[in-house]
Amino acid sequence: MNIKRRVKFSFLAIVILVIIISSVNLLVFIQVKANNTIKADIGELISLQENMNGMLKDVKNSENMKELNIVKKLFATYERQFEQLKKRTENYSSQNILYSFSENIHQDKIFKKSLDILIGNEKNIEVAFDKIFVLQQEAINALKDIKDNYHNENTTRKLIEKKIDETKDLFLIKNLGKMAYHSKETLFQHKDKKTLDKWLANIDTLQARYPLMLLVKYRAIAVQSGSNIIKLQKIRQKIEKLRGEIRTVLGKNQKINIQILDQLDIISKKFITFIYIVMTTLIFLTIALIIIISYKVNKNVGLSVDEINQKVHEGLREIESLNHEIEETQKEVVFTMGAIGESRSKETGNHVKRVAQYSKILALYYGLDEKEADMLKQASPMHDIGKVAIPDSILNKLGKLDAKERKVMDTHTKLGYNMLKHSNRDLLKAAATVAYEHHEKYDGSGYPKGLKGKNIHIYGRITAVADVFDALGSDRCYKKAWDDERIFELFRKERGKHFDSKLVDIFFKHIDEFLRIRDDFKDV
Repeated sequence: MNIKRRVKFSFLAIVILVIIISSVNLLVFIQVKANNTIKADIGELISLQENMNGMLKDVKNSENMKELNIVKKLFATYERQFEQLKKRTENYSSQNILYSFSENIHQDKIFKKSLDILIGNEKNIEVAFDKIFVLQQEAINALKDIKDNYHNENTTRKLIEKKIDETKDLFLIKNLGKMAYHSKETLFQHKDKKTLDKWLANIDTLQARYPLMLLVKYRAIAVQSGSNIIKLQKIRQKIEKLRGEIRTVLGKNQKINIQILDQLDIISKKFITFIYIVMTTLIFLTIALIIIISYKVNKNVGLSVDEINQKVHEGLREIESLNHEIEETQKEVVFTMGAIGESRSKETGNHVKRVAQYSKILALYYGLDEKEADMLKQASPMHDIGKVAIPDSILNKLGKLDAKERKVMDTHTKLGYNMLKHSNRDLLKAAATVAYEHHEKYDGSGYPKGLKGKNIHIYGRITAVADVFDALGSDRCYKKAWDDERIFELFRKERGKHFDSKLVDIFFKHIDEFLRIRDDFKDV
């Protein structure tokens, strides 16, 4: 085989290796997407179970059969939603053929066992609901009988009081008072058999001393009312016991959720580590092949010096093109992952484009060189990548977050850092820093670490200014965009507090450039 054909086939091999490297990058992207889908679905499974638990309280508070049946229909709706979501979590690979090429999480025993327990707990909630539903039916009927008998008890007791008062018998009058006292104790306070027996004993004492048909009737009313009250009390105790058991189940669900997420991270890290080894091997083979080509070209005495130089230059141009393609692929993957993170909270891809442009301007005017400023531009779109792990119910909440929700939301900085920190590539290391520190404040009041002043990396300080400026000027699910004067007033107020004073000064000095970028990358 002559040197021309060798070079031709060698370059063909290089192209194939580059395609394989790009495909491996795609697998990483697919794995990240699959993980995020699973995390979101598991969070929704737990949320549905909590909603179903809320229905248990609604059943207990239902005062009639109409209200009870409405709650039952709503509970059935949650059941159907849960079943649909459960089927989806069991069939990810069949839903998207690309998932078949990534790590099959459902084959992991720990993950599968935890997920099975989580799904199985829904059956416990269903069983508890059915039991509480039947008990509440009995409670409603018992309460109706109690209300019906209350008027008869009150009326009959007053007639008895009138008869006994006429006798002027102190013994009867004294025991009449005891009978009235224990009737109230049974009906409204103790609601137990012991108090009911005392009530009946008082009635029997009166009957023995003063035989009266009204007392016979009253005793029958007391037996029926007292029995229903005791029955109602026992029903409510059973309901509370069932609800307590379900609260325990839901508490375990939170621990299981943490186990699932931890196992998911372990599986993903193993998969990504394997992928990086494969990529490193492929890149090494590509470099080795390039070296072999160069050696063959130089060793071939049949070619003239001009021909050799021509071939070498062609090869170098091809190598440069391929290296550029690899670099652009890496930047595209980083930017795409950043856009995915923003899209989870229903923000447009233009947000990350604007933040990237603002960050580069601030970096250059701050004094960073062109290369470092460009790296920050490429890394800044990843500042909110950690939001892919935040539940939609919190991420896209229309109103203000409560303290518990805010605590969950604030974890996105560390989540994003943990996703990126293991890479040795400068771009991803810069992205990890941006993700971790872009919510730190210059006066030390930020999070997650409460860094202060120049202890905050310049990448984090710059991205903070760029992100806040764009976020305030954009519509969000929880707010409308601010006008420019309101934004500028906030930046003046937060100079040296939230933001680095020097960066705020640069921002106002070159405000026209920022406004031009905002116009160039408007949200559609």
